Amino acid sequence: MAVKPSSPWERLLLFLLFLVLAALALFPFYCLVLGSLKPSKELLRLGLNVRLQPELLSFDNYQFLFSESARKYLLWYRNSVVVTVVYTAGCLLLSSMVGYGLAVYRFFGRNLIFVAVLFVMMVPVEIIMLPLYKLMINLRMIDTFRGIILPFIVAPLPIFFFRQYASGLPKDFLDAGRIDGCSEYGIFFRIMLPLMAPAFGAMAILQALASWNSFVWPMIVLKTNEMLTLPIGLASLLTPYGNNYDILIAGSVLAIVPILIIFVFFQRYFVSGLTVGGVKG
Repeated sequence: MAVKPSSPWERLLLFLLFLVLAALALFPFYCLVLGSLKPSKELLRLGLNVRLQPELLSFDNYQFLFSESARKYLLWYRNSVVVTVVYTAGCLLLSSMVGYGLAVYRFFGRNLIFVAVLFVMMVPVEIIMLPLYKLMINLRMIDTFRGIILPFIVAPLPIFFFRQYASGLPKDFLDAGRIDGCSEYGIFFRIMLPLMAPAFGAMAILQALASWNSFVWPMIVLKTNEMLTLPIGLASLLTPYGNNYDILIAGSVLAIVPILIIFVFFQRYFVSGLTVGGVKG
């Protein structure tokens, strides 16, 4: 049970503490936004800094991003949105079904499968990249969105999370659904899935963030400039022949917008989902 501050001074000190923590967390973002409004020569001369110089600030960098000259940026942005939406939706659906099955049904090898899921969680993805890359070549998925999405669409962390969450749900709902003649898929989609909404909200944020920021695997799979996702496209702006820091920083600011939108929509489920899904019962 949380302990509430008993006096106005304690509440004031607590407010000031959280205000300082919020300022520290937002400080890098402030520098990033400020740098995106400055010309490239100022960034090369002084770097990112907190100096507010109104005479240097303009939206020219953002205007360039939406101009015909920077049409590849919008293409990279669209690619990232498509990959993130498809991956997140597929991962939530399939991983929740696996986690739900491990939590609800009793069958031979269930515990062995769960141990395998825990083992895969502890294996760094870099270890399996070489055999996975060879598999993508054999399946002819190089330079395709399928090659980015399919290898990780059933992820061990969401499976573990949904399994823990579903283990704490009342089993009476399942019996009631079966008595009413509902199929097992109907029980999952009509009864259990709405009850798992906090878990879906928490995992939607985490998996969308992981997909949106994914860099190493898409860089290995994707080859052509038109197929690049946003992190790889922004990284390509830094070359030995010239560094477009102004465009890079402005593009990075806009890259934060989808994650903020996702968090705003699902943040009310985030804390409750992580709290309940982290333990059984």
